[in-house]
Amino acid sequence: MGEVIMAAEGVRLELYSSSFCAACRRTRAVLGRVEGMLPEIGLVEHDVADAPDLAERNGITATPTVIVRAPGGGEVFRAAGVPSVQQVLRAVALASE
Repeated sequence: MGEVIMAAEGVRLELYSSSFCAACRRTRAVLGRVEGMLPEIGLVEHDVADAPDLAERNGITATPTVIVRAPGGGEVFRAAGVPSVQQVLRAVALASE
């Protein structure tokens, strides 16, 4: 597990959510599980009502949307809807390569 955690350093998970979104709560729980397994990972949440310009710049058309970014900031994975823990872990592995 130590190698996986070291590889996750610099990887960032971004959750684009909205306040009345039930799927957003489920997605938050999935990302929380991943963060618990990989505490070195960065996790940030953006409410699209509070950051509409950021959401637009990132092409967010639905909530929840999760973007996984490599340490350099490049997008390696995007999921509109609730991703599985396995999907996010695979994306983190991809971002770490």
